[in-house]
Amino acid sequence: MDVAARLQGEMMSTKRIVVAFGTRPEAIKMAPVVHRLREHPEFDVRVVVTAQHREMLDSVLRLFDIVPDADLDVMVARQTLDQLTARVLERMGPVLDGIAPDAVLVQGDTTTTFATALAAFYRKVPVGHIEAGLRTSDKYSPFPEEMNRRLTTSIATWHFPPTGVSQAVLHAEGIDPAAVWITGNTVVDALLETQAKPYEFEPGPVAEALASGRRIVLMTTHRRENWGEPLRAVCRAARRLVERYDDVHVLYAVHLNPEVQEAAREVLADVERVDLLGPLDYLPFVKLMEASTLVLSDSGGVQEEAPSLGKPVLVLRESTERPEAVAAGTVRLVGTDEDRVLAEASLLLDDAEEYSAMSKASNPYGDGRAAIRIADILAEQLDRT
Repeated sequence: MDVAARLQGEMMSTKRIVVAFGTRPEAIKMAPVVHRLREHPEFDVRVVVTAQHREMLDSVLRLFDIVPDADLDVMVARQTLDQLTARVLERMGPVLDGIAPDAVLVQGDTTTTFATALAAFYRKVPVGHIEAGLRTSDKYSPFPEEMNRRLTTSIATWHFPPTGVSQAVLHAEGIDPAAVWITGNTVVDALLETQAKPYEFEPGPVAEALASGRRIVLMTTHRRENWGEPLRAVCRAARRLVERYDDVHVLYAVHLNPEVQEAAREVLADVERVDLLGPLDYLPFVKLMEASTLVLSDSGGVQEEAPSLGKPVLVLRESTERPEAVAAGTVRLVGTDEDRVLAEASLLLDDAEEYSAMSKASNPYGDGRAAIRIADILAEQLDRT
């Protein structure tokens, strides 16, 4: 075979993969996938971001050294779900037309995930869904994420659930078992990679809190269903927590959403031993989780990350699509009732046995090799086309 024929054969065998994401959690979980896909010489990997989260997304891209091939820049202040979905769909379509991918990979349950999958479907491009099969069975909780995930399942060709529980959900919903692979969760890959990086906090509230010797309670909230009074109730619980314990310091990484910002400032501004921080980049956030005693959060990703660090998580939600962590004992669902949040946090701060039982439970979400599995499976599947 001459050189021209060989090169033509190599070009024909190259598979173009679009990896699409738009929020900080997606970027964290997709970064290991991008890197592992690029280790396969037969893949031409194109990263398309919607920038559903602008500032928080960019910091993750810098941390993992990823430069997008296309940036849809859909973020508009206080936009509705209708507007966001329309913007992603309208802007993603022409990008997919220009790239002409052989496959599109999406992650999780965001509006970016669903709208990108729909745009790919309209072009008959197969979709791989990472972190598939998570369910609460309540289509309004989390909102709109539960339906985003279900609708993406109905579109996807390949399904990558993190655990046997999520695999069983997909089987029960009639998804062909031959199209489902348990991979673990890529967030563990990202966490372990990030944990190994050195970091030192600059002088300021976080460094001072860590140097004080007090027990650190890390708090994060962003879920749409918690906006308003539920979030205020959680903030009141945090205020009462520092009033009850002189040796507790709450560090609250406040989401940029105005609804979250307003509630946090209304209840917690100027409260002693409560610091309202801006959103933290992923590296300092991981280091702060490591240094914390306890985490209060409504984040799905934190439910998967903190157990790898031995940190108990009180989940500020009424339901979770991650029952494995609850069953393993690494997280506890406490909702947003002020008295209950306070009581559950106090129990862990007071009772060494309760704390030890949660902190020493094993993480059910994998071994840090999920992205390798996904890349290998996709290579095998696309080799058949």
